[in-house]
Amino acid sequence: MKPVIALVGRPNVGKSTLFNRLTKSRDAIVADFAGLTRDRHYGTGRQGKHEYIVIDTGGFEPDAASGIYKEMAKQTRQAVAEADVVVFVVDARAGLSAQDHDIANYLRRLGKPCVLTANKAEGMKDGTRLGEFFELGLGDVHPVSAAHGEGVRSLVELALEPLHLPEPDEDDEAAEDTGVIRLAVAGRPNVGKSTLINTWLGEERLVAFDLPGTTRDAISVPFERGGQRFELIDTAGLRRKGKVFEAIEKFSVVKTLQAIETAHVVLLLLDATEGVTDQDAHIAGFILESGRAVVLAVNKWDAADEYQRQIVLRSIETRLAFLKFASIHYISAKKRQGLGPVWDSIALARKSAMCKMPTPVLTRLLQEAVQFQAPKRAGMFRPKPRYAHQGGMNPPVIVIHGNSLDHVTDAYKRFLEARFRKEFNLVGTPLRIEMKISHSPYADTD
Repeated sequence: MKPVIALVGRPNVGKSTLFNRLTKSRDAIVADFAGLTRDRHYGTGRQGKHEYIVIDTGGFEPDAASGIYKEMAKQTRQAVAEADVVVFVVDARAGLSAQDHDIANYLRRLGKPCVLTANKAEGMKDGTRLGEFFELGLGDVHPVSAAHGEGVRSLVELALEPLHLPEPDEDDEAAEDTGVIRLAVAGRPNVGKSTLINTWLGEERLVAFDLPGTTRDAISVPFERGGQRFELIDTAGLRRKGKVFEAIEKFSVVKTLQAIETAHVVLLLLDATEGVTDQDAHIAGFILESGRAVVLAVNKWDAADEYQRQIVLRSIETRLAFLKFASIHYISAKKRQGLGPVWDSIALARKSAMCKMPTPVLTRLLQEAVQFQAPKRAGMFRPKPRYAHQGGMNPPVIVIHGNSLDHVTDAYKRFLEARFRKEFNLVGTPLRIEMKISHSPYADTD
């Protein structure tokens, strides 16, 4: 499970700049005025072998009584509740403020691991200007410059240190393969996730109610079917950011993302009466990005009329085209209709994700594909794929070696993917193709 770091501080101290630095992205909007960030923002960072989730928050005013600042304070409190460690960001150039004292008092009362960091500390060779921050009572002050990257690496090391993270095992997947398939049921609020699991279990094991956001956490339930053991994970529905300000309905975003990442297979549940929404596409995109095997199930099929069914079918073809490798089932969790074939697809998706592909077979398929259709020439060069081998599982990774492979088009990669999928019957799992360019040993000689 990835540790979670929350960035907290008053407005305009550089939390979003630090977020972008940690995640190596530009996902958080940055500008030189206060109050730009209002909602929580999630990203993934890496320090050595350890990955972590980082949460960017808006300017925190713990005692805000009304208006947008009260809602922003709710968001920050929930980010702190979700986090394993809090990074309290202050402004080294602006100095200490009364608002910093208020935030420090709030964090001290929680007793959660906290790292005090002074941003915008570039060029401050001595620590005399940082001395005033010691009166916050949060220990040593760690100077950084998020804009220039100074001190950021040591900041992450300091933040992760109290968590005592074990060294990740290179054979982690093999070590965890105990025969139990971890199945996460994901989707928007109120699509019937808890109802589906209750139907499978034959009991009211999970709270199911006709109100979006009933589930607040990721619930794990053991289950066995046909001799195969499963661990069913019911995740809270992911709402569209900005749609609802009630922070409790967003409390479980981290848990949901972690549940998807730690699952072997994800069952993405859609609502036949509402079609494929932007949020469905976002969840599907995260599942694909995580490399998880996936099965699509359209729930409430019995409640949809013919027009709604046609809309769902077309929207799946267009908005979820990037999941065309996944099996699709049309079910009714409440009436127990169409549930049997879903299990077959789940088992096939897991089998495909762990498929072993021999190097001779991959190389033969590659050479046959090149003979059938060679890669498109790019200027003076034509890519020359020579051999292929498997580079990983869950999801399967195929590494292709050759010359000028940086000119291989995405269309040709899809052509190769289709051939590999057909040969190994890969259904329900992403397939990643990596190109490794062979360099001539005489390239640097005269």
